[in-house]
Amino acid sequence: MFLNEKLFYGTIENLGVSIDAGAFARLDRFAEMLVETNKSFNLTAITEPDDVTVKHFADSLSVFKFADIPENASIIDVGTGAGFPGLVLKLARPDIRMTFLDSTRKKLGFIESVLSENGLSADIVHMRAEEAARLPKYREKFDFATARAVASLPVLSEYCLPFVKTGGTFISMKSADSTEEIDIAKSAISILGGKIFQNQVFDLVENTPRRIILIKKNSQTPTKYPRPSAQISKKPLK
Repeated sequence: MFLNEKLFYGTIENLGVSIDAGAFARLDRFAEMLVETNKSFNLTAITEPDDVTVKHFADSLSVFKFADIPENASIIDVGTGAGFPGLVLKLARPDIRMTFLDSTRKKLGFIESVLSENGLSADIVHMRAEEAARLPKYREKFDFATARAVASLPVLSEYCLPFVKTGGTFISMKSADSTEEIDIAKSAISILGGKIFQNQVFDLVENTPRRIILIKKNSQTPTKYPRPSAQISKKPLK
């Protein structure tokens, strides 16, 4: 066992989240594979068991505290990297119809290996977000989009909201000290067809504040978005 089981259950119970023993076993196997693969291919800077338990796994599961994810919901995890939060959500709730999107093939290969190890499957998309979001197969097709990325919220919103169907939700996981960027992002989010309806700061564990932002998709995203990545980064929507 790699995850600290007592710390894990104590943390998610404080969040009001519960999973069964089978889900924990799948998550623990993921953690073992993450740390082992990380020795040859950089997936995470966080490798100490307690930190992995809290900062990757419990943090990802905090989505379930704030977002009501119905059975068989469709989720696209944009810029999934090593699978946070998307792979954690899929392993905890195999009913979720998960799509993993990333521009790095090796990271997606790792996710495929974890899914295979646990007898699960998902849609794996090796593309840049701004390209995939223009394809009819993916554009405005998902109940939820998730992202746990370092990009600013105006940038993240342009990458993620085009994937979300009208009535769906973009779930953005951010650091607690992101109030200013959220205020700046409101206009951009509106342009893209969304509106912030929940903005919560919470303690993952003591002295570890996190923030989760839920953005409801109220109308279709104009067809000119997302723009090419160079434009998104150089001239974020305002």
